[in-house]
Parts: sequence; structure tokens; C-alpha cells
Amino acid sequence: MREDDARAQSALEQALDEQVLTGRTSRRRFVGRSAGAALMATGLASVLSACGITGTATQNVEQLEEEAANVRHPKVPIGDWTFSNWPLYMDKAVLKDFDRRFGGKVKYVEDINDNNDFFGKVRQQLTQDQPIGRDIVVLTDPMASRWVRSGFVTPYDLRNVPNRDNLVATLQSISYDPKRQFTLPFQSGAIGIGYDIRATGRELTSMKEFFNPEFKGKCTMLSEPYDSASSVLIMQGKNPANATIDDMLGAVEFIAQAAGKGQFRRFTGNDYTTDLTKGNVELVMAYSGDMVQLQADNPNLRFAYPDEGAVLFTDNLMLPANVAHPYAAETMLNYLYEPDVAAKLCAYINYISPVSGIRQILEKSDPDIAENELIFPTDEIRERLKVYPSLSTIEEQQMYEAMAKVTGA
Repeated sequence: MREDDARAQSALEQALDEQVLTGRTSRRRFVGRSAGAALMATGLASVLSACGITGTATQNVEQLEEEAANVRHPKVPIGDWTFSNWPLYMDKAVLKDFDRRFGGKVKYVEDINDNNDFFGKVRQQLTQDQPIGRDIVVLTDPMASRWVRSGFVTPYDLRNVPNRDNLVATLQSISYDPKRQFTLPFQSGAIGIGYDIRATGRELTSMKEFFNPEFKGKCTMLSEPYDSASSVLIMQGKNPANATIDDMLGAVEFIAQAAGKGQFRRFTGNDYTTDLTKGNVELVMAYSGDMVQLQADNPNLRFAYPDEGAVLFTDNLMLPANVAHPYAAETMLNYLYEPDVAAKLCAYINYISPVSGIRQILEKSDPDIAENELIFPTDEIRERLKVYPSLSTIEEQQMYEAMAKVTGA
């Protein structure tokens, strides 16, 4: 990133990050975000004017694309290097096998509990164009988009990641990285309908059930607007991937109207699992991977992909800017995209794998996993999965401010 762009971006991000809490939260421990009263439109305009950042994101992406076209990371012996990920999101046997096969020693650190908190740890180094001490980080789509826009990533050398060809067709492109030059999906999950069929007495298949008077006070809604508002847009027949900030604000207002009538028992982070398992509610907006784990303990708990469609979230493997060991990181990316390795990982963590061809492997080794539609959505379900909108940092701030008024955060 150019020094003047870095300074401008740093000033903007500091103003936004310190006064509003933006971006997606934890994969397992989603928490509501409050926007705060500071940095209203006039104040934000002043920050933008002072920073002179018009076009900065576009310039950063253009520069990254130029780097990607010419990236060359030589093959060197793999020594010690660092991989940062979320807790409980890796089969450690996979890491041991990597070290055995390729040499060196991966320092695997489970230090990403929240996208924003993690960004806060490394923001100063990133904005000052310094290494962050990690060679791979795993970030969820909205934060991954933010890093790409800000120029905080290193393009990977495709020559060192030939197994990228195993990426499933539905994830070959995404709005913030259409050629997948800076990100590779690690795992995905869907946002849908979690319920206890003993309590509901019937199967639930539509997102409209969250607004059904039958479940007034008996359901929860996610406080994360990327999830809840995007799900409402799908219910309304819109594709969140193409949503504008006005679309998202309209969906938040739709939620607000229902909340004002007492429709939701409360807004939740990932603690919806406690409400559901204790019988406090009958219906929750849920994450597919969580429900796989809950069903292992209680077969009466169900997850449904809404008839209208569902939000697909993806956590992405990324090389930070100024990465110290790019070849080691790229070797790991390539390794994780080996079908046999991806199958082992999928069986361990129970999320949707981005690697094609692993279901056939699991049909032999773990048929229950292979037949689970929460882990292997059918082609019909995959066609109904939609991705998040690509919002600017300023638009995210607007969305979080609006949602905070609804949740009372």
C-alpha cells in the first residue's frame, strides 16, 4: 500500500473503529454490535475530507491486482511459520501431517475470536505497512472484503496452489475478490431456521415463521445485521449479494417493526443455542454448523434451509500484507485443498467444505457425515444460498447504527 493511502486509511479506520463497532463477529460466538452516538454524518464527512481518501479503496484493489498478475513466491525450505485461526476450527492431526510431509513447524494460534477484535490487534501494523507476525489468517467475508479494499493482503502465487482447481464452482468468485487472487474459502456455513420439533409440533421451512404471530415471544433474531437483514432480504425475494445500503436499512426497519410488537423474545449472538436447548424459545435464527453439533445431543432439534433461500457465510484463508513466509502459507493452502485432507477436516469440524470431490471419500469413511445436508447441501439447496452484500466501511457504520437502535445495544 502506498504510504499516503495507508495514512489516509489508518485515520479513517481509527475514527470508525474507535467510535463505532463495525464488521462481522465471531464464527461461533456472534455478539451484537452497538454503533454509539458518535461520528454522525457531518462528523464522518469531516473525517473523510481531512483524510482525503476518495478513491483509496479502488486504488488499493488496482494495485493489488497488478501485484497478483506478477506475483512470484519462490519455493524455499519451510521453517517456522504462523497460522492464525478461530478456536475449535482445525483437526490438529491435519497440522501434524503437514509438518511431517513438508518439513518445518507450523505455529498454530487460535487467536481469532472475533473479526473486529482481531483486526484491532493488528491494525496498527497493517496501516503502517508492517508485518503482523502471521502468515495465514482466517477472516469472514465482510472483514475479508475490508482487508482487500484496504490493501492489507498479499496475492498468493497460483503456481504454488494448483489444488485451487478443486474449489467448488459456487465459490469460484465473490464480489470483493472476483478472481480469487487474495482469498481462498476455508469453510462455509448457512444461516437458517433452528427449532425444536417437539415444541412447534410441525416442520418449519420458511423465514416468514420468524414473523408469524404463532411464535410471538417464542423466537429469537440474530443481532448481527449482516446475518439477520440479509436473511430478511432473501425472504422478500431479493438477493443480498446485490443489496445496497438502502436495501439493508429497509430490512433492518422491517425487523424493527416486528420487534416493536414484541415478536422476538430477544436478539442474540451465538447464545441462541442456550435458549433453544433449555426450551426458552421454540424457534431461532441459527448457524448450520452449530445445529449439527446440537443435534448430536438432541435429535429433536432441527435445522432447515429456508424455502426462500439462505445466507451462505464463508471464512477465508488469506496471506496478510508483508507476509514473511508466503511459500509455507501457499503450501498449506494447497494442502488443505487436497480432497483427502479436506475430507478429514470436514468430518472433524462439521462445516460446509469448499473442496469438491470429498463427499465420495466420506461416503466410504463416514457415511453419516456424507449424507448430512447441513454439511453437504444438495444442488437444489446450493442454488438457494446467497452471499453477503459488499458494503463500504461507512455503509457498515450506517447499518450497525440502525440495528443498534433496534436491539438496544
